[in-house]
Amino acid sequence: MPELSVVVHGPNTQDHLTGLLDSLAAHPLPDIEIVVAAVGDWARRTAQRHAPHVLVVPLPDGTSDAAARAAGAARATGRWLHFVRAKDGLPPGSPRSVAERVAELPGTVDVLLLDHLRSAWHSSGLPSADGPLLARAGRTDVALDDSAYLLRLTPLLGTRVLRAGFWRAHDEALTTDDEPHAALAALLLADRVACLPHVAHEDRRLRPASLPPVTAEQRYALVDRYESLLDLARERPAVYTVLYEIMVRDCLRTFAGGGMPDQVAKEFFHRASVAALRRRPEGYLRPAGFEGIRRSLLEEGAYTKYRAFQRANRTRRTVRSTVRTGSHRLATQVRDLQYRRALHRPVDPRLAVFAAYWNRGVACNPAAIAAKLAELAPHIHPVWVVTDRNAALLPPGTDHVVPGTRRYWEVLATAKYLVNNVNFPNAVVKRPDAVHLQTHHGTPLKRMGLDQMPYPAAAQGLDFAALLERVDKWDYSVSANSHTTRMWERAYPSRFVSLDHGYPRNDVYYTAGADDIRAVRERLGIAPGRRAVLYAPTHRDYEAGWTPRLDLAALADRLGEDTVLLVRGHYFYEGAASPLTGPRRLGRIVDVSSYDPVEELCLAADALVTDYSSIMFDYANLDRPLIIHADDWETYRTTRGVYFDLMAEAPGPVARTQEELTGILTTDAWHDESAAKARAAFRRRFCEYDDGRAAERVVRRVFLGQDEASLPRVLPIEQRTPAPSPEEACPS
Repeated sequence: MPELSVVVHGPNTQDHLTGLLDSLAAHPLPDIEIVVAAVGDWARRTAQRHAPHVLVVPLPDGTSDAAARAAGAARATGRWLHFVRAKDGLPPGSPRSVAERVAELPGTVDVLLLDHLRSAWHSSGLPSADGPLLARAGRTDVALDDSAYLLRLTPLLGTRVLRAGFWRAHDEALTTDDEPHAALAALLLADRVACLPHVAHEDRRLRPASLPPVTAEQRYALVDRYESLLDLARERPAVYTVLYEIMVRDCLRTFAGGGMPDQVAKEFFHRASVAALRRRPEGYLRPAGFEGIRRSLLEEGAYTKYRAFQRANRTRRTVRSTVRTGSHRLATQVRDLQYRRALHRPVDPRLAVFAAYWNRGVACNPAAIAAKLAELAPHIHPVWVVTDRNAALLPPGTDHVVPGTRRYWEVLATAKYLVNNVNFPNAVVKRPDAVHLQTHHGTPLKRMGLDQMPYPAAAQGLDFAALLERVDKWDYSVSANSHTTRMWERAYPSRFVSLDHGYPRNDVYYTAGADDIRAVRERLGIAPGRRAVLYAPTHRDYEAGWTPRLDLAALADRLGEDTVLLVRGHYFYEGAASPLTGPRRLGRIVDVSSYDPVEELCLAADALVTDYSSIMFDYANLDRPLIIHADDWETYRTTRGVYFDLMAEAPGPVARTQEELTGILTTDAWHDESAAKARAAFRRRFCEYDDGRAAERVVRRVFLGQDEASLPRVLPIEQRTPAPSPEEACPS
């Protein structure tokens, strides 16, 4: 019996079934069965091309979605069923992730909930809004009565994997052409549910103009859906209240969306009004403000008043927008006037402006360059651009400006040197005698710059023309290796000069001593003799928030008392609620997401576990064990795009599951001969120019004007001595 049956169902609409089955055929797995309930000859012929890897259930044209699902499920033999409409998609590697997750679930779980990507005729691979809700539930199974917020997940049956026995027990209630009804009913009928807070489904929305028009009865069916679902939740107060909220919100959103003839709109509003009043929970309090007014008018059935309220609200928004636009325009005009005046002043050869990570503070390559500048060229005065919120965290005595202030524009206009690891704002003018130094903040595995154009989830609406205008201001671009140099020149085509000098932030990996390492470990509370494993995952463009891809509490238990997990979330999630509040109470898990600088964490760690983060390239300088946890490599590679195959050129052992990672860390595999060989090849390629003197080379070349021949030469990798390991620095 296979663990999972993927039941693909429906017609081959706009030929999307072809791509779906091709992707499944590219990664066949022995414990996953593919059943295609093919509606119509085109779907049947498409599916039969993939035989014998798929089981084809031919169905006549016009077979409904519900009937096709039921026919596919009747032929499926897996313990779990994943229903996928033929128009939708499955990100690469997701069937494997789902099969592994359901294999570990107890028999009391009826439904596994998944995250998904959104695609449409004009875009693809966009993240859903479900990530934070799934992350909130974690990896433990729950009862819906205790986690009613899960009803707010996007109602897609493709994001519910159903235990086969559960489906058969409730097939009558779940066999409906109203997919959102089936998706919500599955939750309401389940005893317990579990979550996989990772992307494992692609919801593809077809162009409305290519579909039959929505009928009046289909509009009214929305109200009927929630009436019947509320009947299922009648004896469950917490669940009932959340479902009622969803019903009212959905009805109001549908009504406000327009597109209905007036008579249909009136009837829809009437039916929604009756349901809102009749189904209102006892003691329920409407929200305050405009939303409360909307609810009140709906319950009154006051169609005419509601329309008047809509018109008044639109007018109010227009007026407020006009006022805001006018205020913003005035402020912009004042700023532009101040900036233009400052641009007429002479450039100050003794002034340098530094910024890092969108003005977060003193960090990364700019910080290392500024430190070396103070040593080699103390006559040049550094000013840091820092947000008002982060200004309090600056080292004492740091001269800084806050974006948007008068002095901010003055220093940007008159500084000889502008240094950043991202871009300065579009409004910054490139003066002919000013020098812009782009330091970057990592070695590229993922696609960057213009190479993001085929990947909308990564680009997220990026204005590529504006990007190139910013790139054209660069005079110099810092690089750590020849791979990076080539990729920067490809992704950011312009006339800048590549500085193949190494990343200044990595100098510390060759200059730090045993005392430095002991001091960092003491600050982190790591006792001598304990192994410290730094877990530093990267950001996923297709996820709404940070979801640790490991059960950290379970991993800490398996690794034992002598191992400390240092867990660092990506800086994109700075200020977000930490998902580690519970696990870190164990004492063996330390949340270091807010610890700066990250280089100190690397110095303190005996080993690094990461996925696709550029921290791996920096950490490799230390010549310490590196482990890659790549549970969603195929999805990441497909949605983000990569420059090389990390699975073939990894810096150490690769784990595709938590169990594999645990096995690596509990045996010698994390630091054996094979791991050392892979790391050595990786270091030769990606630590090419990092030798401890990168900052000096950059300062001498850019700020002191020395020619390249006079700079300190890059030491061959076999002649370098990295900082001592924690075992050497902190003997037990």
